[in-house]
Amino acid sequence: MKIALLGIGLMGDPMARRLCQAGHEVHVWNRTAAKAQALAACGALPHALATQAVAHAEVVITMLESGAVVHEVLFTQGAAKAMPKGSLLVDMSSIAPAQAREQAAQLQALGLACLDAPVSGGTLGAEQGTLAIMVGGEASDLARAGPVFQALGRATRVGPHGAGQLAKLANQMIVGITIGAVAEALLLCEKGGADMAQVKEAISGGFADSRILQVHGQRMVARDFAPRARMTVQLKDLKNATATAHDIGFDAPITRLFESLYSDGIAHGLGDLDHAGLFMELARRNGMK
Repeated sequence: MKIALLGIGLMGDPMARRLCQAGHEVHVWNRTAAKAQALAACGALPHALATQAVAHAEVVITMLESGAVVHEVLFTQGAAKAMPKGSLLVDMSSIAPAQAREQAAQLQALGLACLDAPVSGGTLGAEQGTLAIMVGGEASDLARAGPVFQALGRATRVGPHGAGQLAKLANQMIVGITIGAVAEALLLCEKGGADMAQVKEAISGGFADSRILQVHGQRMVARDFAPRARMTVQLKDLKNATATAHDIGFDAPITRLFESLYSDGIAHGLGDLDHAGLFMELARRNGMK
């Protein structure tokens, strides 16, 4: 397929590489042009403008940092109008459900099909093609996007436009809150005199085990907070979750608490760390290194 991918960041780069490896014709664009240019070595075709990248695409993927940036690229820069009529926009960014629904209406008015299809699995999942892809939109459009999703992971339709973003909010609520639970528990053990690494090993396989304990817990043990998904991104998703909860009249006190904790961590200079860096904010509160 002829695919355009807009947004070559921590996730977009490995996704573009997998699409190239799967034999697709991949056109790429990024605000920082060097990131797109770097993909030429694996067969991608970099473009200086988003409008150029999408001009002949059957499927356009956006993997951008926020709903505001998606809107800017599609509608202010004109990428949506530059897409061929009848082509398919797959927004794999994490944005608010209300933004996804508004975006779908605008795209449909231009004669374009669309899906909101945010992902979970991080950079490792993007590299390995094992992303969990949460899809909102028409089943027929999911079928059209099948060859794209096949190279990237496992796609599940969860409802109409906007529902994919609701599922992603649920994912990010669980991830962000569980990171906090793991961090607080391990720090409690360390402050009480236990070996944090051995505590993690001891509870592995029990009811407290999880992917978060194994992956992010290990980052905490190793004090390895190089960004795979940044604190700022986690906070953005939690803000979207609390705003969505407010809009539909749902009380989400646990998510509100963690929104404030991540916000405090970022205010204390942790914004560029991996979201497991919430550990550092909790350590700071307890006078620990």
